[in-house]
Amino acid sequence: MTLILHEFDVADALLASQTAYSAGELSIDAEALTKELKHQDPRIKDVRFTVVHPGESTRILCVKDALAPMCKAKGVQLGAGISHCLNNLAVVTCGPIVAFQEGIIDMSGPGAAYSPFASLILLVVEISVASITPHQHEETVRHAGMYVAEALAKTTINQHPDQVQEIVWGESDGDPSLPRVAYLSLQLSQGLLHDNYLRRTVDSYGVNVKQELPSVIDPRLVLDGGLVSGNCVSACDKTTTYHHQKNPVILELLAGQGIRWNFVGMVLSHVPTRLAEKRQAAKTAVDMLRELNAEGVVVTKEGFGNPDADMMMIIRWLEQAGVKTVAISDEFAGPEGDSQSLADATPEADALVSTGNANQRIKLPPMRKVIGPLPDVARLAGGYPHSLHHDGALEIELQAIVGATNQLGYSFLSCREV
Repeated sequence: MTLILHEFDVADALLASQTAYSAGELSIDAEALTKELKHQDPRIKDVRFTVVHPGESTRILCVKDALAPMCKAKGVQLGAGISHCLNNLAVVTCGPIVAFQEGIIDMSGPGAAYSPFASLILLVVEISVASITPHQHEETVRHAGMYVAEALAKTTINQHPDQVQEIVWGESDGDPSLPRVAYLSLQLSQGLLHDNYLRRTVDSYGVNVKQELPSVIDPRLVLDGGLVSGNCVSACDKTTTYHHQKNPVILELLAGQGIRWNFVGMVLSHVPTRLAEKRQAAKTAVDMLRELNAEGVVVTKEGFGNPDADMMMIIRWLEQAGVKTVAISDEFAGPEGDSQSLADATPEADALVSTGNANQRIKLPPMRKVIGPLPDVARLAGGYPHSLHHDGALEIELQAIVGATNQLGYSFLSCREV
């Protein structure tokens, strides 16, 4: 089984009278897509589409998710077959705040340096919904984003790609002299608008991960859109659907396969709320990693606070079993960096990679164009009552910027030990 990605480079995108892709230009029929979305989900009251480009004086507020446009051209199983994807563009969903933890993307200025999405062409899909519950609101926006992203990718069917990438994994046992390395990805599954969704086929919106995890999976499933973000977590370390599709840990492990290590498998596990459930999920994940005969494990998570306990529990048990671990996490160390960075720790966690301090404060200048409900910025995680200045400038923590301290390492911050 092989996953083949047909990649199409987007040089520009614009709103037009039809949705089509030709010679690097993506045209988008906003009126037709709006009608389709309302037909698909009557809970949608209205949709507004805006195309924004890197370097523009534009601020996007209350961002819910970002998605790389992908669709299946051959096959129905995710992780195999042929998929088409658009490069250099993301679909970004936003609108009235669902919880307190949507985020901000600035396309220029100092804030742009902290978000990888500022360097992409963005199709912003601003969605307003009927009077429904917060969980229904989140679901409506999530499904709408998925629908639009797939519709854009389908414009490339029967066209010649700019690049073809064949992702091969698991075809052989590898070089026995190389270390056996596995990847553990911890997914939030806590209810309270803190959930992710697992898809195995192209015709599914996905099921809550807590119904199927922990589980050993083919890492190509993730790269092919198999994980969908449904989380209202702090924007800085939210693993958006786009981050899953471009997961740099998986890509790096695949790149080093047979050269630096044998990539023996990926385990998805969930992060529940109750301590007994955390222990059971951690034990099961550790057992699965040991069944893979892993000598080393890379661990990533989403969120902070109680997910730190899951990560530390797993690291402790793996290290005590003789399995070396490296974990990636951001820090919440206070504005001056002098507070405890993580909510939990263990002596065995002696190889941690930091993706930055989410409490660091930054002042963002006013932008000529603002998409989304500006007054809601004070309610975002990382904002506070006086975040919004009279001239439109913002004073916030990095916590409010989408992707600023992403815990897959898909960000621009680095660290050094002092």
